[in-house]
Formats: sequence, C-alpha cells, structure tokens
Amino acid sequence: MVDQVYRPRRPKASPLWQCLSGHFDAFLELYEEQYQPRYGFLRPIIPEVVNKFLDCGDLERGFARVRCDDCKHEYLLAFSCKGRWFCPSCHLPAPKRLRQAGQKKVQLFGALVTETILFPVPHRHFTFALPKMLRIYFRHDRDLLKDLCRIAHECLLEYLRTTLNLTEGLPGIVMAIHTFGEYLDFHPHLHALVADGLFVRSGLFYVLPDVSLKPLEELFRARVITFLVDKGLLPPERANMLRGWVHSGFNVHRSRRVQPDEREDLERLAQYIIRNPFAVEKMQVAEPNPSNPDLSACGHAQADGSIIYRSGLNPKIQRNFEVFSPCDFIAAITQHIPDKSFQLVRYYGWYSNKMRGQRNKQAAEEAKAPGQAVQIIDVSDHKPRRIPSPKWRELIKKVWEADPLLCPKCQKEMRIVSLIDDRAVIERILRHLGLWEQGVRVLPARAPPEVADRVIEPCFDDPFPDYDTEPVMMYANG
Repeated sequence: MVDQVYRPRRPKASPLWQCLSGHFDAFLELYEEQYQPRYGFLRPIIPEVVNKFLDCGDLERGFARVRCDDCKHEYLLAFSCKGRWFCPSCHLPAPKRLRQAGQKKVQLFGALVTETILFPVPHRHFTFALPKMLRIYFRHDRDLLKDLCRIAHECLLEYLRTTLNLTEGLPGIVMAIHTFGEYLDFHPHLHALVADGLFVRSGLFYVLPDVSLKPLEELFRARVITFLVDKGLLPPERANMLRGWVHSGFNVHRSRRVQPDEREDLERLAQYIIRNPFAVEKMQVAEPNPSNPDLSACGHAQADGSIIYRSGLNPKIQRNFEVFSPCDFIAAITQHIPDKSFQLVRYYGWYSNKMRGQRNKQAAEEAKAPGQAVQIIDVSDHKPRRIPSPKWRELIKKVWEADPLLCPKCQKEMRIVSLIDDRAVIERILRHLGLWEQGVRVLPARAPPEVADRVIEPCFDDPFPDYDTEPVMMYANG
C-alpha cells in the first residue's frame, strides 16, 4: 500500500531548462552561420518543441486544482507540454533511485507492448547499425529512416523464412528508430523486439533454431548499399569499396533468447528501445573555474556555462564525459527531435496494426452466437467526465512511490476540482498566492500560445504530471 505523499518536481531548477532558457535565442541567432552547414536547415519543429518545453509545468500557463474534501487542503498542478522524445516531464527517466525501472511514457509503452502486443513466444532484442560514412545521408533526409526500417524488416523476414523453410510465415517485430549515440552525435540505428521464429495464420509458432547471424548481417549490408546507390546518394565506386571490406561498419546484433515467462525482462527491453536521446541526470553545468580538471582535460580554459555530459567510457577518447558550450549542447540534443507525425516506433508482421485488427475482428465475429439478438445502446450524446485516467495515478504510485491524490494533511483522498486555463483567472489566483512571476523568465517575452493549442488535460493520457508546483501551495477555502 503506497502511503507516501506525492511532491511535484521543479522543472525550472533542472540544468536543461536553465540551459535552454538562457541560451536558446542565441542558438537561433547563430544557427545559420554556425550550425546549418553541419545539421542542415533549422527544422520548424525544433523551436516549437523547445518553446513548449520551456512552458511545461509553468503555473502561469494553466493548472488543475487538486482538493481534499475532508480538510479543504489544496494544491495546484501545472499542465504538461507532452513533448515527444524531449521533455523530461513527459518522457525522461524518473529520479535516480528509480532510473532503471521508472519512466513515464516509457512505462506505458512497456506495459502496452508486453500486455497487448507480444504473444507468449520467445523473443530477442536486435540492433541494426550503419557505418559512419553512410550516416550523413540519413541526417539530411530523415525520410530515409523509414526505408531503413523497411529494409531491416525485409531482411529479417527473408532470414527467418529461409532458415525455417516457411515461405508464408510471418514475423512479429516491434522496431524503434534511434538517431543518437552515447555522446549525442548523430548515429542512426534500429532497435527491434523480435519474436524468435515465425507465426503462421493457423496460430502456430515455429521457433528459430540456434543459427549464425552472419547471413542476416550480410543481407542487411547488401540491401542498404544497393538502396543508397539506387537513390543516387552513394557513388558506385564507394559502394564497391564497402562491399569488399571485411569490416564494413555494418553490424547486426541480437540478445539472448527471452522466454515468455520472463515478463519483467521483456518489459525492460520494450522500455529500452524507446528511451530518450539524452538524460538530464548526466548533465552538469560547469562553474566558472579555470582549474576544473574535467575542462582542463579537454583544453577548455573557461568553464563558464559549459555543459559537462557524462556517460559510459569512450575508448577512443579515454574518458567518460564530453564538454559542450551551451549552444553546442542545444544543437546536439535538438537534432534528435523527430519531425511532426514521424513515427519512431513501427510494427511488422504478426504485430502489425493490420494483423492485430484482423484478429480482433475475427474474435468479435466468433463471439457472436448465431441468431442471438444484439442489444444496441445509443451513446452518441454521452460526454465522458473530465477525470484522470486510472493509469495516471497508478503509474505515479509505481514510479514515484507516492500517491498524487493522497492528502498530506489528513491522508484522505483528494480530487481534481477544476482546470484553469483562462489567462485572467490564472493571474488572479497566482497573484493571490504569491506565485505570479511574470517577467522572471530569461527568454524575451513572446505571445502566449493559443488556447486551442494548449494542453489543458495533463492527466488524462499523460500519466506523470510531475510539474512545477513547488512550493506546493496549501490553502483552505473556509
């Protein structure tokens, strides 16, 4: 039984928020001259996502009132930006003590995949990687990443069918696109959770025997090189050189076989394949100290505002950190923001949307008894209540080990009594509580987002509204 009181975090205290708030405008001014030659034209999605992130958890952009009916205790819960693959409050890991098991949308995805997508058969985790000389093509044309997924799927399909001699067999694949490396460089590669064998339409599953992975890697290399040559991107002479190299830089790797009863391992794999490109807990803003040993090792004489990003040991540079100027760090992390409507997770074969839909339709038809009357209820006028999804509360309990609707005063259950998004009402309430801080933000003033674009229901499909309500305001109406 979770009885710990939930305390929202302070996003403005994070080094990411401070870096973006203080340096994003300078980054935009420098972009054309300093970053465009390397990263290409500034994609409109970048300022859109960053500006939404800077408003995430800002009470001045709207909030929900959470109230205890027993003791009248209240607090304000700020709205979410719901940023994809960027915002710490909407995607990144939970506190350090829960970093391995507790993430937000990652938790939902892990539960979705293991409970509703995967069948009770063995699975493996596959990775597909490219050589450095080919990565630039995918940086400047993000649509090529879709083709990379298609090629990996076709190679897996041919490899499995040939090995099992099942020409009509169907694979089960959940594939995710990653564009990032250990130190935020552009490193396009694929992660896939793959059923270790083939399904047939009768419902049987044929388990793949232990065979070499080399044919799959060779097939993947050949298909990618041919594709880039056909697109007119890779010169034929360079393609022939890549085909002849023993170590070409192409790599296909698979994990051990994960059995159906190892649900926790499967869920962890599902969470891993959609992890965020960067982690805030790896960031450190360097203090102005010329004698800082980390910066001295990189030849930086000044540590003012530099971002130290720590990760695993890099054998090439023999250290476990990299140092960025604030603008360089912003350039590195924003290049991994996906374009609008670009799907980073794809489903193939037995796990595809089409196949799942066909199975659901068949199950529904079989459930209907012949000749049995079907009751029809008109729900066209029904309007669902604006209440939190059960997943919101349960996932906060699971990840943060605290109950967001447990009153800290009387330990009774609280409820969301209203959602406030009217600008005048917001200002009146926050001024009354001493929380109105307009003008404090480092960024120059700009027009507030249109109400139609604002997310005003933070807790319905976003399970973790852990936004900036610190100090948590406690006041009674009576």
